[in-house]
Amino acid sequence: MDVTTEEHSKVPPEQLRPANPQNVRRAALAALIGTMLENYDFVIYGTASALVFGPLFFPEVSPVAALLASFSAYAVGFVARPLGGVFFSHYGEKLGRKWVMVTTLFLMGGATFAIGCLPDYRTIGVLAPLLLVLCRFLQGFGAGAEQSGGATLLAETAPLGHRGKLSSFVMVGAALGGVLGAGAWVLAQQLPEELLMSWGWRAVFWSSLLVTIAAAIIRAKMAESPVFEELKATVDVENQAPLKVVATHGRTSVLRVVLMNWGVSTQSYMYQVFLVGYLAAVVGVGTTFIPPVQLAASVAAAAAAFATGWLSDRFGRRRMTLVLCGILVVTPFIVFPGLNSGSKVVITAIIVLGYMFAAQGVTGVHMSYLPELFGSRYRYSGVTLGREISSVIGGGVAPLLGSALLTLFLDSWVPVAIYMALTMLVSFAATLTAPETVNRDLNIPTDAVKGEERPGIRA
Repeated sequence: MDVTTEEHSKVPPEQLRPANPQNVRRAALAALIGTMLENYDFVIYGTASALVFGPLFFPEVSPVAALLASFSAYAVGFVARPLGGVFFSHYGEKLGRKWVMVTTLFLMGGATFAIGCLPDYRTIGVLAPLLLVLCRFLQGFGAGAEQSGGATLLAETAPLGHRGKLSSFVMVGAALGGVLGAGAWVLAQQLPEELLMSWGWRAVFWSSLLVTIAAAIIRAKMAESPVFEELKATVDVENQAPLKVVATHGRTSVLRVVLMNWGVSTQSYMYQVFLVGYLAAVVGVGTTFIPPVQLAASVAAAAAAFATGWLSDRFGRRRMTLVLCGILVVTPFIVFPGLNSGSKVVITAIIVLGYMFAAQGVTGVHMSYLPELFGSRYRYSGVTLGREISSVIGGGVAPLLGSALLTLFLDSWVPVAIYMALTMLVSFAATLTAPETVNRDLNIPTDAVKGEERPGIRA
């Protein structure tokens, strides 16, 4: 069946579907705690890549090569993300958003727990890094549909006038996951070096089990997206081919999302992962200084995600995204001289502001903006494909490319700053081509076009 606007006439207007406050609260909490787990896993893995995985899993090479090897294993998770996104978004369009969000939760949590159980290189040789890469792949495979699923479900559940604010809870959860991850490393680094390298780092990964159990309990009680429930009443979703539909009708929007998110993903992971290694290897900052700074930055980022989502309800998704991306085009050329100053006050300010603007600020808006760009028939698939493809060409390779550029240009930061600025410039330009979508009716089966936003509506 083709996606046509005639189908929309069979669906009750969105205004006639008042939001259930209990369902909204549960959806917000479920999305928050799920992405909290995802980013907790990411932060503890990224920090471990910079601080402990080199000597544990790649001890036969130089420290710089070990850092590159650790970041390469880290990048495998991003290669897995679009594969997981394609797999799970298929079922998200057929079985519902809730089913996927529960399934991916256990996959991510299980893979993270398993990393803590892995023998190191000295115990089983080359099999150790291979198993590490496998676990990282499974982490990424599960994470591939996590944020997109939470954003889609929340955007489709939230009442009009509050969609940006509530959808931002996905990234608030991601920031709080960073808080927990940094906090776990702060505690682990209180141990003597010998104990940290023997079992302390393992305890950090095992702790993800607590977040997984809590998230599973909450997600089991949440309701399905009302837009998906209404879609099932008009479309035979179980027999449709979601990827075929999005390939036929949503190619332009998927490409737009890839480009809109490329620079955002790149800068986000440069701040959260690459700069940890840069501070330790180039600036010479002690590794015990880094986790507390990440902790403070993640707290600030949670507030920033909520603030930008709320502001997008008032001033529009497109405007907020353009302002934030425009700032991030120029900041890389200020960041590196500040880091190289060695001042802990300056370094702390840079990391905190980087987390607020690059890591969570833009994505706080994207959590409502990207779902609003797509039609109801393939929204989950469209958002997932666009975000996860951009995560590979952006965040997945960003720390690796940053390390390679430093090596190639003899520790010069200038090529790294140019790389960060150019990718964000692409995101800025792509956003210029996108329509405004604030309060768009999400039951419309076709992609957003100029004029569909309803800025005057408030719940």
